[in-house]
Amino acid sequence: MDTFVIDGGKPLRGKITISGSKNAVLPIMAASLLTSDFVEIENVPNLRDVHTMAKLLTWLGAKIDCAPPRLTIDSRRLRSFVAPYELVRTMRASILVMGPLLARFRKARVSLPGGCAIGARPIDLHLKGFQALGAAISLDAGYVELAAKDTPKRIVRLPFPSVGATENLMMYAAALPRQTTLLNASREPEISDLAAFLTAAGASVQGAGTSKLVVRGAARLQGVKHRVVPDRIEAGTYAVAATLTRGDLRLLHARPDHMAAVLDRLAEAGARVDRDVDEVRVSADRRPRALTLTTMPYPGFPTDMQAQFMSLMAVGDGTSVITETVFENRFLHAAELTRMGADISLEGRVAVIKGARCLKGAPVTASDLRASAALVLAGLVAEGKTTISRVYHLDRGYETMEKKLRSVGAAIRRKHG
Repeated sequence: MDTFVIDGGKPLRGKITISGSKNAVLPIMAASLLTSDFVEIENVPNLRDVHTMAKLLTWLGAKIDCAPPRLTIDSRRLRSFVAPYELVRTMRASILVMGPLLARFRKARVSLPGGCAIGARPIDLHLKGFQALGAAISLDAGYVELAAKDTPKRIVRLPFPSVGATENLMMYAAALPRQTTLLNASREPEISDLAAFLTAAGASVQGAGTSKLVVRGAARLQGVKHRVVPDRIEAGTYAVAATLTRGDLRLLHARPDHMAAVLDRLAEAGARVDRDVDEVRVSADRRPRALTLTTMPYPGFPTDMQAQFMSLMAVGDGTSVITETVFENRFLHAAELTRMGADISLEGRVAVIKGARCLKGAPVTASDLRASAALVLAGLVAEGKTTISRVYHLDRGYETMEKKLRSVGAAIRRKHG
């Protein structure tokens, strides 16, 4: 497996172009199954997850030309309503084909994501939503089977604003020739991007960006040409890198209106943050101040930035506290940061970080996508050499991260294993 080798202590200066959003393009790819017409998607990031979703859609019968930053999908001749375990297990976002397949075939058979049990993670919210819209649901040998049925109920209230459940139900509702209302819906920018795609295809989605979505579906959806929004998590990660290394970075094509919570906290930590319509500039010249933050659904502080901020707080001036409210067991990176000299104590969903003046390079192992990013950030500021194993996680969500970092002065290289 590949590893990253980083020689830390170098301030990052220059500009980085932000790629299209992973969390926006994956549901839009799934939504392409709703139409028999040609779909063209622009600003597509070249990521492992994008290619995995392309494989799944191809298996279902779609014809795909996947050449990022452009992607074309022809779903006229879908041949299957079954999403097999062999493909779904490699990427949790594969569950997003459930709504489009149910709309297209009036039935769907989708493997449970790897390691997922009903109720343990939010897939139960997807299923309860489909049930509220009349679908019959059963479990068989690790698969969820759904059959569409008519129901007079057209209002679904989600018990938690799950992004994935909101997307799956939006896509299903977009193909129902009636009005469906989703309450306590997710408000993320990626939801608004999917809503724009579905509206361009002929449905109507009102309320995107709020907790109430009103979807007026269409019996037939048309082809779409759509440009994916920039990746706010990638932009946030590089903004932390600028602050952490006391550098100065211009993040081109970033959307500051999508990342206000992150930028506000960086400013609170002492960074200088300049915002333009489609660009963010972040610089720092001193040790970051300690923070107290709590992850929340959008527009609150994103759970996908929690690990990166833990690396920032590991060298902060004072004691910081991070409370994780969205996902359980999302502090796996803490132990690896401790190997680099961080002082982190955990109690349930709360992490207390006593800032150190410096971190030391060490061999560390990545456990997931955002934890991997946190370790890269720590390596950028650490004294000496840091070797990060299992960086394939990064390839799922960061397009050519090592090349972008090298272009602004980082001493980082990929070692093929």
